[in-house]
Amino acid sequence: MRIIVVCGAGASSTFVAHRIRTAAAARGLDVEAKATSESALDAALAGADVLLIGAHLAERVDRLRERAAAASVPIAILPESAAAAPDGEDALDLALEFAGAGS
Repeated sequence: MRIIVVCGAGASSTFVAHRIRTAAAARGLDVEAKATSESALDAALAGADVLLIGAHLAERVDRLRERAAAASVPIAILPESAAAAPDGEDALDLALEFAGAGS
């Protein structure tokens, strides 16, 4: 499974992606979680199974949803609580839920 995490500049998404990879490894799941910036999103969506966007991008969700739909990738808004959590469990669960809905 390939998860893309996007925030405005890509910095906070890097931490979320790392925590998702750690949580997935602890569960024995084969997950690639990659962070990207909004400006590099289109290239990052190629081959992705799900796109998680930071809650602070919720005002742009319609545009992001269009971009994800063009790549046939389901999208979910990452709650602030999941983005700020010290582990990636909630973010991973959200990604698994939405990737499953897209299959």
